[in-house]
Amino acid sequence: MITTSDFKRGLVIQVDGAPCLIIDVTFQSPSARGANTMVKTRYRNLLTGQVLDKTFRSGDKLEEADFERHKGQFLYTDGNQGIFMDLETYEQFELEAESFDLIAPYLLEGADVTLGLFQGRMVNVDLPLNVELTVVETAPVLKNATATAQTKEAVLETGLKIQVPPYLEVGDKVKVDTRDGRFVSRA
Repeated sequence: MITTSDFKRGLVIQVDGAPCLIIDVTFQSPSARGANTMVKTRYRNLLTGQVLDKTFRSGDKLEEADFERHKGQFLYTDGNQGIFMDLETYEQFELEAESFDLIAPYLLEGADVTLGLFQGRMVNVDLPLNVELTVVETAPVLKNATATAQTKEAVLETGLKIQVPPYLEVGDKVKVDTRDGRFVSRA
């Protein structure tokens, strides 16, 4: 059992029988005497993908989800879904198309990921914060560019389109932030 005082970002709790990842948590003390502290949470249901808000009272107890994180690897794409392997048990899992489409632009075959398993079933794939990808298409290098921050569009090897600095060329490796899909640095 987990109490609300244990809540923190990244914790997986069980709400209404489903594993839920806490995205944000805030504690509010009411001004009235004798009132309980309120714990406001924003969480993602890992089975449906919904993001929900819920308020708990301080001291409420919840079940900890039967959730495990395992090192995994992206193997290949099969149609619209991705095939992943658990590096501890060598078991393979499929991620359905709607969830896979969100992370596919950041994955190359053999990429290391973290698999989230709920009762032996894969429900979540966590990407590393940054991935290195190669630029396959972009405008030519701009010589004598002005001092203002300019960018140009580049297409990466996975098909992802991002804005990059004007000095990058085809064949350069870049680091991309997987949370928002923006250029971080040259690799």
